[in-house]
Amino acid sequence: MPKPLMCPEELFSIDLTGKRHLVTGGNSGIGLATAAQLAKQGAEVVIACRRPEEGEKARKRIESRGTRGKVVVMRLDLSDLESVRGFVKEFTGRFDRLHGLVNNAGVMNTPAGKTREGFETQFGTNHLGHFLLTELLLGILKASAPSRIVNLSSCFHDKAMGREGRIDFDDLNFERKKYDGWEAYAQSKLANLLHARQLSKRLKDTGVTAVSVHPGWVRTNLIGNSMPVWVQDVLLRPVFRLAGMIEPWEGAQSSLYALLSPDVPAQSGAYFSQVGIYRTREAAKGGWPLQSPNPAACDDAAAARLEEVSLRLVSGKD
Repeated sequence: MPKPLMCPEELFSIDLTGKRHLVTGGNSGIGLATAAQLAKQGAEVVIACRRPEEGEKARKRIESRGTRGKVVVMRLDLSDLESVRGFVKEFTGRFDRLHGLVNNAGVMNTPAGKTREGFETQFGTNHLGHFLLTELLLGILKASAPSRIVNLSSCFHDKAMGREGRIDFDDLNFERKKYDGWEAYAQSKLANLLHARQLSKRLKDTGVTAVSVHPGWVRTNLIGNSMPVWVQDVLLRPVFRLAGMIEPWEGAQSSLYALLSPDVPAQSGAYFSQVGIYRTREAAKGGWPLQSPNPAACDDAAAARLEEVSLRLVSGKD
């Protein structure tokens, strides 16, 4: 496995004083590493997570290491669209600027289940929750331009344990076909990529940049539905590391590059990938940006259709 891509050091010298970033799932893993670095550089960082008590632990952890920025914790449950709406109402009531939105939180390979509104768990949480959050924050992002939106996708949007990444518009929620956790994950991660691709078109000339990223195979709690976390973290950690598993700080590099690099606004809509598992060896090396080897990731008609369908679904009209 190639060595992980790392940000140029000069990006971490950028003064973010006066900037505000929102990181969903910023209480652990990649999100925590991202939030901590932004705060270290002077940004005010809002950690949005389902369990505020875990967010407070993260805030104290960040502050204990020394930071110039402020960390705020707010409750957000992406599997509940009413929670998303309530969060945005509170956020816009407290803040009048937002310079970076990191749609980082997610679930992976979950058992068959539904969100509060009845959507398949992974599509509903990973895509629709973040889709609605982004829609409701577009006004403040435009008012704060230049600003950026970063969607965390995955190399598994290409293939996830052999399952092809595709958007099944005829059965998004596995209501007719047999549920497969990896197939559902691949669909949700492809949706994250296509969401950013379509956003870049809508937001042209607004000063708002939208991109998607693959963070890498990162040692986080996301593995919990596939194996006990302790097996990953202790028993198999040396083996997994040799196979390409990286640590959260390395996993945060693609997100931080997408947020901080001066080159990214000219590449709105692009996909920025850490090293990963793809159908081609060339793609496995990663790239900032990277042309996905999955043809579905370049389907602008599907991206536009996904936006139309998603708007309808989050409105409650379906």
